[in-house]
Amino acid sequence: MAKKVLVIDDQLFVLRVIESKLKNGGLEVITAVDGVEGLKKAFKEKPDLIIIDIMMPKVDGFEVYRKLQKDSQTQKIPIIFLTALGEEREELKEIGPAAVITKPFSPRQMLNTVNSILNLPLN
Repeated sequence: MAKKVLVIDDQLFVLRVIESKLKNGGLEVITAVDGVEGLKKAFKEKPDLIIIDIMMPKVDGFEVYRKLQKDSQTQKIPIIFLTALGEEREELKEIGPAAVITKPFSPRQMLNTVNSILNLPLN
């Protein structure tokens, strides 16, 4: 059974690029266009890994992370943060996500980071 990855990003182009690369890499991909939808899908689907954009309307990536950490069913899911900014580096150090990927990113780098965290072969 393929590992399941939830991708939460409000930019549809970024969402589709990640989705395409991960699916081509043999992963099951679930997408959400904002933090509210992402939280609902995280609690319902229980993915193996979650990729979260930090800067989103409604609920930002940090708030999504905090809510996931409060629930025993989702607190152990590894998180990759996507960021276009460098300002939140201190907050990221405190949280300690599995990885941080800066936009713009290489789709191959994204897949290799995901595979590394999920202990899958690198492409």
